[in-house]
Amino acid sequence: MRGLAPLIGWWWFAAMLLSPSLAQAQDVRPQMVAAGLAHPWALAFLPDGRMLVTERPGRLRVIDGDGSMGPPVSGVPEVVGQGQGGLLDVIVDSDFARNRAIFFCFAQAAERGSGNSTALARARLSAAMDRLEDVQVIFSQQPKYASSAHFGCRIVESRTDGKADGHLFLTLGDRFRRMADAQTLDNHHGKVVRIDKQGGVPKDNPFAGNGRGLPEIWSYGHRNLQGAALSPDGRLWVHEHGPQGGDEINIPSPGRNYGWPVITYGVNYGGGQIGEGISRKDGMEQPIHHWVPSIAPSGMAFLTSDRYGPAWKGNLFIGALAGRHLVRIEWRGDGDSARVVREHRLLTGLGERIRDVRQGPDGLLYVLTDSSNGRLIRLLPPG
Repeated sequence: MRGLAPLIGWWWFAAMLLSPSLAQAQDVRPQMVAAGLAHPWALAFLPDGRMLVTERPGRLRVIDGDGSMGPPVSGVPEVVGQGQGGLLDVIVDSDFARNRAIFFCFAQAAERGSGNSTALARARLSAAMDRLEDVQVIFSQQPKYASSAHFGCRIVESRTDGKADGHLFLTLGDRFRRMADAQTLDNHHGKVVRIDKQGGVPKDNPFAGNGRGLPEIWSYGHRNLQGAALSPDGRLWVHEHGPQGGDEINIPSPGRNYGWPVITYGVNYGGGQIGEGISRKDGMEQPIHHWVPSIAPSGMAFLTSDRYGPAWKGNLFIGALAGRHLVRIEWRGDGDSARVVREHRLLTGLGERIRDVRQGPDGLLYVLTDSSNGRLIRLLPPG
């Protein structure tokens, strides 16, 4: 069954409603590319400009630039499509033109029992782009736990000196009721992990070979990370959902502890402190930015093009689910000295949960809206 064609000429302008503490935002012109997607979760661009889009129930779509799409790609493994689980992030390998490799993560059921966890798979996209071949799970979060929440699941291909270095970062949620696990190193709950493209452990990982923790772990003390991207200087940035308030942006360094659930700027759902009710503690890292109340961040991209003018180049863009807007963040500094200096809220007029944001090969930003009739939207510069 063919997907819905784009509505040619359907434009609408976002209302930029900002609090007094936020700078006045520029307008963008949202243009719908495709609709009829079932809770789309992630977007990745193929070298020819076509797009891969995951749908949380377990479907992978190839969408042309004009919005047309065919049947779902076959060969996707069975996913746990419950609650926040399903088919989640997808990226295209930097060497796709040669190897046709993609990586995707999903909620994977235990072989025995009722547990589940996040898994990362590598596959080859067929020449006809209609099936996945040689699907291999290269990492599986341990331990399995019966939960429909907090899978995390963003994938980033790392770079060294501007070139792909053969390693992948994967963000992993704390599985909600196992939040204390985020502070211990004998599990993958509430962690960022780093592996190579075959699932091996890089020798320079902070816990590789020293017996202090699982060797895949890069950083710990996280809650539910649903955004990750490389900044222009090559550093990994992530964001994570807080509980009721306390969403965070962090720049995870190897071996460091980002505090959850010992420190947080949020409170329990319905009120009441978490743990000691503290937001700082020696030996635990502070976020470079946090939100109270929560915006429920998802998706993350740095704009490297000048399609929207010089003021936007280098800015960070983050989708907001509960906030129903797109965040544009101006920041300054390098490495650990980076800081947020101004925040803008875009697309407030859409009234949509923004699940993902990516920069396309045309230099424009694209967003996915999270609903049973989810949309892929291209953001055009002010006209």
